[in-house]
Amino acid sequence: MRAIQGALIVASSIQIVLGYSQVWGLFSRFFSPLGMAPVVGLVGLGLIQRGFPALGNCVEIGIPMLLLVVGLSQYLKHVRPFRDIPIFERFPVLICVTIVWIYSVILTASGAYRHKPTITQNSCRTDRANLISTAPWFMFPYPLQWGPPTFSAGHSFAMMSAVIVSMVESTGAYKAASRLAIATPPPAYVLSRGIGWQGIGILLDGLYGTGTGSTVSVENVGLLGLTRVGSRRVVQISAGFMIFFSTLGKFGAVFASIPFPIFAALYCVLFGLVAAVGISFLQFTNMNSMRNLIITGLTLFLGISVPQFSNQYWTSSHHGPVHTNAGWFNAFLNTIFSSPATVGLIVAVLLDNTLEVERSKKDRGMPWWVKFRTFRGDNRNEEFYTLPFNLNRFFPPT
Repeated sequence: MRAIQGALIVASSIQIVLGYSQVWGLFSRFFSPLGMAPVVGLVGLGLIQRGFPALGNCVEIGIPMLLLVVGLSQYLKHVRPFRDIPIFERFPVLICVTIVWIYSVILTASGAYRHKPTITQNSCRTDRANLISTAPWFMFPYPLQWGPPTFSAGHSFAMMSAVIVSMVESTGAYKAASRLAIATPPPAYVLSRGIGWQGIGILLDGLYGTGTGSTVSVENVGLLGLTRVGSRRVVQISAGFMIFFSTLGKFGAVFASIPFPIFAALYCVLFGLVAAVGISFLQFTNMNSMRNLIITGLTLFLGISVPQFSNQYWTSSHHGPVHTNAGWFNAFLNTIFSSPATVGLIVAVLLDNTLEVERSKKDRGMPWWVKFRTFRGDNRNEEFYTLPFNLNRFFPPT
């Protein structure tokens, strides 16, 4: 834990520097609707292993959850049993998780998994490892709770690669969130600002010893589109609830007892929605162009197949495809090549900015995209991207 803390603290500097120096915003000048379409699509499609493969570990819970979510959020979204409140459209996740969770508790209590294989019990049971009984009532996190962090060059470089992957995937998620929220594409300054704040979050993760860094939740991006709720106030209130309930160990243990196939069923819908948003960027490009078809197809295919190759290589040989004598170098490149969105960004940006660039500006969708690069490029940017609580005084748009 102390080594992880040190690695997170060092690696957070990448996002802080690239974000607040506006370097990431400058790099975003190479993005186009054509390049971002497969990258955002891979942000969702790259997580397919967390969808139906995980749902299949407990189909008697996962399938009902999937059918219930689709049924309530799509087929019954116009049904309003209580006045004019669209309950099924706004709260399908809460309703479905509660119903299927109670159903899984009944199955567990009735002994349905008593003599089942271990993998089935781990996936289906709600009383795994006595989570609720062993969790403390109150737990207050504080900085350096595991002791002073230790710093190692190898650990830091490995964590830096994860931070770079997080930065790429977060950028794709920002683009998807703006589209689902019916907002303008994030200007370069807003992208940089978001990455910088994310770096601050990773720094705090290292100080508090969370064990993992902070990144954009792709699930929440999909949830924005599913529920049509994109209010900042909702996010702020939710953050307050998370901070409050994080100190109640029993409360967290109750949620940890939810079988993962319930979440996997949600992921099938939410990740699929994010992938579809990425593909929707292609409407601003000319898909009758063979150049565009090659870039899109190659980016999607390599973005899925290269990480799959890396994972299979790891499974068979217990090390990644890059295995030199320098462990930090191996960890850095193997992590990069294991991320669908990062592989996709490398391929898309390289091809899109080297193949017939001048002749293909209109086909790439750049005339539509370029006006949103600056904060003052569209009057709606101030409404969508001005910081709350008058924080723009300290972080003015550039």
